[in-house]
Order: sequence, then C-alpha cells, then structure tokens
Amino acid sequence: MQITDTQVHLWEAHRPDRPWPAEEVARKVFVAVEGARPHREEPLQAEEFLATMDAAGVQRAMIVPPSPVGDNNLTALEATARYPDRFAIMGRFNPEAADARERLEHWLEQPGMLGIRLTFHKPKWSGWLDEGPMDWFWAACERLGIPLMVFVPGHVDKIPRLAERHPGLKLLLDHMARESNLRDEACFADLDQLLALSRYENVYVKTSAAPCYSNQPYPFANLAPYLRRIFDAFGPQRTMWGSDYTRLPCTYQECVDHFRLALDFLDADSREWVMGKAASRALGWPEAAK
Repeated sequence: MQITDTQVHLWEAHRPDRPWPAEEVARKVFVAVEGARPHREEPLQAEEFLATMDAAGVQRAMIVPPSPVGDNNLTALEATARYPDRFAIMGRFNPEAADARERLEHWLEQPGMLGIRLTFHKPKWSGWLDEGPMDWFWAACERLGIPLMVFVPGHVDKIPRLAERHPGLKLLLDHMARESNLRDEACFADLDQLLALSRYENVYVKTSAAPCYSNQPYPFANLAPYLRRIFDAFGPQRTMWGSDYTRLPCTYQECVDHFRLALDFLDADSREWVMGKAASRALGWPEAAK
C-alpha cells in the first residue's frame, strides 16, 4: 500500500528575503482560530519530515503552505524540486492579486504543483465564497482542470452552489470542514450538513487532522462513528487521509496507524484508496510503480 499524506505544512522562519506578512511576524506560533490546536513553533523543513515519513511508512506527501507566511510557495517548490518523487504542492493563491488571471493560466506548469489550497476560516477570505466577487476564479479553475483544497468551517452551506455550477471543478474539503476550536461530540454536531454534499461527485473529503478533534488518546475511539459516517457517505474513492503533522496531539505514527490499523470498517481495498489512491486519482499524481 502506497501512503500519501494529503496535509503537511512546510515553512521557513521570517527572514528579510522571504518576509512574512507584517501582522504575522510577531507571532511565535500560528493557529487557525482561538481555541484551535496550535502548530509547533519551530519551522518544518523537507528533510526533517522525510525522516518522519520514512519511520512511519509514508511514501509521499502534499505540501500545503501555511497561510501566515503569505502567498509565497517558494519553500514548497524548492522541496519538490529536491524530492520530486516524495512531495507535491497544493499552493496558495490570491485571486485578488493584480496578475491573478494571468498566473492562473500557467499555474499547473510549475513543477510539482497539482492545485490550489484556499482557506475561508477568517473574515478577510470568507467573502470569496459569496456569489459575484470570485465567479471568474471558480470558472477558470474548472476550465483549466485545477483541483482546489478548501477549508470551509462554518461555510459548508456555500459549497452546493459551487459544486452545481461547476461540476468539472474538484473540491477537496480539508479537515472534514470541522471547526478547529471544537472537540469530540460538539465538533461533529453539524455533520449532516457535510454528508449532504456527498451527492456531488466533484466533492471530496479529507479526513485530515482527525486526532486534533478528539480529547481522547490513540486510537481516538470516539471519532470512529463519525469517520464511518463520512466514509459511508463519500465512499473510498472520495475520502482521503492526511495528518496536519505540525499540530498533532499524538505521534505521527499514531496518526498513520489510526487509519492504517485502528478503523475496523475499512477493508484492505478501501484502506488502500483512503490512504493514497483517492488523492492520487483526484489530483493527478500517478502512484509509483510497484
């Protein structure tokens, strides 16, 4: 089984030649919202994470550049250039930039770039999901075949319009669209809203960061009923595992084994899809020959 981690942040510390946005420079750690599990303070580089992957039996990973460093994907592009068989990128992109339309036309020409990742958990971005401002962007991504990873806690109700209007646009919902500051039962109170999206064949779910939404230790038994409902709704070919390694409340090995070993509703074939094949097919990253 080839395992692909669909969610890892690699980043460098703020420095003059690659500055962070001014409002982020003073922060020691970055966190999605107040009450969410924070990411570690130390930057994570490719070589460190490769060693972690190797120890846990993970072959490949999707680099998702973190929002606090701005829309700079250079660190990720350099990592994929050094290790093209191990990393690919879902890069950050600002649709409001002056050159956005031109850049989008050539987005997938960048080596290792498989799509775009957008986050809507803060007010400065959430308006992009409304009808009007970014309609050109969704249409262009559909036309160009650019898959999108989207983090939409609190905005799941805006996904049907996009999925219906752009049936050729692949939408991968990060972190099960959960609220980052919630845990356990409270975190899944609105799960039916997510499950209703399974009727759209172009909508996928990343079960990334699952341990972050439980207060229990490995094997996070209280998550199993919710994860099974997600899996039953979306099926093995539209459900994807990912870690969000730098904010895990457990070891990376435990995060991997949670899906590889502990979830008894996954048979061998389904586990192979969830742990890698689904992401490979959806994002156009061919699996290595066995």
